[in-house]
Amino acid sequence: MKLSLGPVLFYWTRETLQTFYADMLQQPLDIIYLGETVCSKRRAFSLDGWLGLARELREAGCQAELVLSGLTLIEAASELSSLRRLCNNGELLVEANDIGAVQMLSENRLPFVAGPALNIYNGHALAELIDLGMRRWCPPVEVSGALVRDSLQQLDTLGVPRPEVELFAYGHLPLAYSARCFTARAENRPKDDCEFVCQNYPEGIPLLSQEGEAMFTINGIQTMSARVCNLLAEYPQLRDSGVDILRLSPRAEGMAEIIRGFDAVRGGALPPLAIDGCNGYWYGQPGMLRAEEVGLC
Repeated sequence: MKLSLGPVLFYWTRETLQTFYADMLQQPLDIIYLGETVCSKRRAFSLDGWLGLARELREAGCQAELVLSGLTLIEAASELSSLRRLCNNGELLVEANDIGAVQMLSENRLPFVAGPALNIYNGHALAELIDLGMRRWCPPVEVSGALVRDSLQQLDTLGVPRPEVELFAYGHLPLAYSARCFTARAENRPKDDCEFVCQNYPEGIPLLSQEGEAMFTINGIQTMSARVCNLLAEYPQLRDSGVDILRLSPRAEGMAEIIRGFDAVRGGALPPLAIDGCNGYWYGQPGMLRAEEVGLC
């Protein structure tokens, strides 16, 4: 099974990003996603900057496949224009996180990755996207293992070859997107004059319930899970369900150790009996749960 490094979902400085990806060169990764998926105002790198970073990584000996990820929520004509440029970059495979990107890529007969923000929940929808050029599917983060298996079996029944299946296996789960910037609101700033306050929170802002329990993580216009999803203990199930790639979402600290843990298990080490984090969605339960806590393991 392959390991991929998803796009950085938080707003890090240019220097932080450069250092992070230089460190990732030393890790056993098969695929690395580059690009901004959350907010067009986050301009640590422009499109040309991301492409330049990709070239630098290759020149430094990167053997991983490099993929360019697009925005999830398109709100302005300028963002649509930028998306068109991204889809026609001419160098890297594109991850489509908005159906507009799918249309642009299919019109130009370009292959693409269907990102987790696309609402694909069955084999018939998969078949439509495959016909448009999709070659890899990263299911929405809330889907269960049963839904993944059923969708792939539907494809088999339809006689459509399966795409690569990439599952979000580690990181804060991106749950929803809004036109409002929650981080700016938390700082009592208007969205149009946010002063890039997201950079003050390299892993977002925890959102607590009235009882003091962490419920969500605020990350600009994105609402994420409070707990980190971790499917390392489910590795045998993932493999047997037809998953080809495990996506690990970047975190500000400790990412190399996380990657090495997944690499050890795919190399034959025994997966842990339990993990820190949540795995409820995989079992068809509320995502914030650990299956061990409700007796599903």
